[in-house]
Amino acid sequence: MNGTQVVEGARRAPARARVRSHDDERRRPWTFWVLATVFVAYVLALYGPMLCIYVLSLQDIRGGLVFPMKGLSLHWFVDLFTQVRTGDVKGGFERSITLALVVTVLTVVGSFLAGLGFRARFRGDGIVFYVMVGSLVAPGLVLGIGIGLLFQYLGIEPHWYTSALGAHLSWTLPFGVLVMFAVLSRFDSAWEEAARDLGASHWQTIRWVVIPVLAPGLVAVALFGFTLSYDEFARTLQTSGSLNTLPLEIWSMTLNVTSPSLYALGTVTTIASFVIIGASLGVIAWLQRRRARRLPAN
Repeated sequence: MNGTQVVEGARRAPARARVRSHDDERRRPWTFWVLATVFVAYVLALYGPMLCIYVLSLQDIRGGLVFPMKGLSLHWFVDLFTQVRTGDVKGGFERSITLALVVTVLTVVGSFLAGLGFRARFRGDGIVFYVMVGSLVAPGLVLGIGIGLLFQYLGIEPHWYTSALGAHLSWTLPFGVLVMFAVLSRFDSAWEEAARDLGASHWQTIRWVVIPVLAPGLVAVALFGFTLSYDEFARTLQTSGSLNTLPLEIWSMTLNVTSPSLYALGTVTTIASFVIIGASLGVIAWLQRRRARRLPAN
């Protein structure tokens, strides 16, 4: 084979590869199409009802709870925050956001301290760990009832900022601790040793070495804490007292509201959730790029 034949074969190789790829697509086994159909059906079943809610929330004043859709406007979004008959949506939203932010801070701090504490073995660490994550096994509604009864037995009136706060922490803290354990398992203790060799104190090592390295994991814990608390219903039902959080307000609206305002509320809460998740992912990406710029080039 001379050089001309080699060059000609190299030129024809991409064309032959495209032909083989096209033939493979036509000869795909029937199992591929079955799995593709099942996946499409799963996606439609999962997101189809949500899309229907979003579409029906954009009707005008003639709109109802079912199709066909009547008109197109933002009337029900305005009605949601201006009409008393739709419930205390504004108050429920404010209470849920405030409670979720407090739970987030406590979850991040508690998970971080627990992760640092469990880096070294101590007597009874297994018992402490299983007690800490045991609340994940208990049904949320049963746990909420227990907390509500305990507050009543102690003569303390349940409120969304006391008993509900404890109920939410029993749900978010175990998740935060498990995430922090996974993050710390990849943490190299040699960085701490290097900082101490350079004269850094224990607090300076945590502030300037441990926290910056673990920052993406801490943001992930914060995202877990916020989202789990923001839409928690079972643990809040018996612990929020006389004032509803947003999930409880949505539940009460399903009993007495028969207008697309309920769909508008679902759309607003979904948008808020996506904004929070997107902001958290953006912060994680920014921290990773910042760390990559600080690393010395090889």
